[in-house]
Amino acid sequence: MIPFILCLILFLIGLYGIITQKNLIKIIIGLAIMEYSVNLFLIMIGYVDGGTAPIFAEKFHIGSYVDPLPQAMILTAIVIGLATTALLLAMAIRLYRKYGTFDIRKINSLKG
Repeated sequence: MIPFILCLILFLIGLYGIITQKNLIKIIIGLAIMEYSVNLFLIMIGYVDGGTAPIFAEKFHIGSYVDPLPQAMILTAIVIGLATTALLLAMAIRLYRKYGTFDIRKINSLKG
């Protein structure tokens, strides 16, 4: 139960970073922290204490197995999260080149 609470705390840290920060780079880092906490949560859901790999053959006994579906989902989520982060960083760099700042308040006040 404690690891799930720690995932929630990590998610809330990322959410706090998104809500309170005015710097675009810090907001992107907060979003990445939130993504990592969700990935960690889904991996922990698929974990079974004492479980083995789900290989079904005659020589293996039937017992508790680790669910491979969350692991496959997380591999996809990591790639999507990396692409999202790269896109956000590219947009932040373009905004910096145009406006000369990463501060959202200054970008909102500028016209053009």
